[in-house]
Amino acid sequence: MEGDCLSCMKYLMFIFNFLIFLGGSFLLGVAGWVLVDPLGFREIVAVNPLLFTGVYVVLAMGAMLFLLGFLGCCGAIRENKCLLLVFFMLILFIFLAELAAAILAFLFREQLTRDYFTRELKRHYQGRNNTDVFTSTWNAIMTTFDCCGVRGPEDFEESLFRLLSPAKMVPEACCRGNAYLGDGGVEQCVSGGVTFRHNKGCYSAMLDYFQTYIYTAGALAIVVLAIELFAMMFAMCLFRGIQ
Repeated sequence: MEGDCLSCMKYLMFIFNFLIFLGGSFLLGVAGWVLVDPLGFREIVAVNPLLFTGVYVVLAMGAMLFLLGFLGCCGAIRENKCLLLVFFMLILFIFLAELAAAILAFLFREQLTRDYFTRELKRHYQGRNNTDVFTSTWNAIMTTFDCCGVRGPEDFEESLFRLLSPAKMVPEACCRGNAYLGDGGVEQCVSGGVTFRHNKGCYSAMLDYFQTYIYTAGALAIVVLAIELFAMMFAMCLFRGIQ
């Protein structure tokens, strides 16, 4: 009976470590996707040092989970006590680091709010015809999500954009598609006409768009933490059961 329990724990340990391996692969993929900069998101993240550091933290955590999952699978199948003990200590360290990161994210959440991005938009956005990465990225965001500014068109008041283009209330990227059909739609849009512009802020638009993914990511994070707890429990049980 004891041998059957040990064999069961060994294969459960392998399964849990394989799931950790998959979780690490997912984190590596997300962090790598941001760093590859598919739509200029890297420049938006780079503006906030906390976000930029967070991307590399996620990348490092993903790499560690990827490696630990692989080592845990080997330790379980080969019944190596040294590998199991090292695995337990490292996974405990990662678990505590993830909890600390969650606490820090909660404490510094004010730096990630729409007020921060509104302030940065006012300081750095220059207009549709400018080629700097920050401006072109915001143009892409406003065009893609049919939005204007962070909170709304009022974000461009007292901004660098208004200093550079005093005759315009909002940039062309805020204009609706029908504004480009003629009859002076673009001119009415940039001069403040609400009919031809998007009046919803990009913060709300993107939050609505990614809401499902945010809940999925949160649920996945909880699942990963639970898997790590079970992996530590099975690692200790298997470690004590191996003669």
